[in-house]
Amino acid sequence: MSTRSHAMVREQLVPRGIMDPRVLAAMEAVPREEFVPEERRPDAYADGPLPIGHGQTISQPYIVAAMVQALRVGAEATVLDVGTGCGYLAAVLAQWVEKVCSIDCVPELVKAASDRLERLGVTNVECRVGDGSKGWPDPMLFDGIVVSCATPEVPPALIDQLGMDRRLVLPTGKPNGPQVLEVYRREAGGLVPVGEPIPVRFVPMV
Repeated sequence: MSTRSHAMVREQLVPRGIMDPRVLAAMEAVPREEFVPEERRPDAYADGPLPIGHGQTISQPYIVAAMVQALRVGAEATVLDVGTGCGYLAAVLAQWVEKVCSIDCVPELVKAASDRLERLGVTNVECRVGDGSKGWPDPMLFDGIVVSCATPEVPPALIDQLGMDRRLVLPTGKPNGPQVLEVYRREAGGLVPVGEPIPVRFVPMV
């Protein structure tokens, strides 16, 4: 934990309703400056997204925390992270779930994220290159799925890989149109919306 991460939690997260102590502890524990380009490190804890190359971004701290909190998973959970990017969201999740399976279509980002996580001693994240809209290559049911890229509709493969009564968190909308962060719970009849959508801006799912 650093002074900057503590200030981020106190000034950006708690006032906006991030109250789960596990999420707050994870956000404080992960050194965000390690996940941004060196020239952007002074802005690592700023209240907004930052570019990480390849047309991708690291999401605003509040949005990362809101997505993680919305999953409502326990310490024994296995979570699918669609859109590895720099690996920051996976690193936050890894602080308190058993395993994170993270997938991205950009090989360079996956390699850099894997190396970064290994260097930081994060051992419970597996990163793979692939099409996130098709879910994890090895068919399984996840205790939660979080998506870091916008899609017009929920990919059917993600529904199929979500456990019953578990949650899916993802931004929906068109690349140049309105987007919202939505939370769904899988029930016997399909996906059921949970809570109120949050206006967001994400890069599109590729």
